[in-house]
Amino acid sequence: QVQLVESGGGLVQPGGSLRLSCAASGFIFSVYPMSWYRQAPGKEREFVAVISSIGGTSYADFLKGRFTISRDNAKKTVYLQMNSLKPEDTAVYTCKVVLRSVDYWGQGTQVTVSS
Repeated sequence: QVQLVESGGGLVQPGGSLRLSCAASGFIFSVYPMSWYRQAPGKEREFVAVISSIGGTSYADFLKGRFTISRDNAKKTVYLQMNSLKPEDTAVYTCKVVLRSVDYWGQGTQVTVSS
């Protein structure tokens, strides 16, 4: 079955960096776009970034170049490098894949930006 397992979250000070990972299984990873989303407390889930099967990327406007999405098809893993983190980046970060019009989500990883 399809599985997406995120890791790499944690507590970081403002201005710091984190690298999130999402390990995939149960489907042919290399042919599907992969996305990251986030949900802050009391807010709706929002799009962060997407990477196509061939490495094309797109980002939410609010990121202003602070985050980078990448993928390693051999490891079946998608990454989110987050730099210059701000308190407003605090959220649960989740990866997603769409297979045959069905959304599959991981369980998420908590990122907390606080001094």
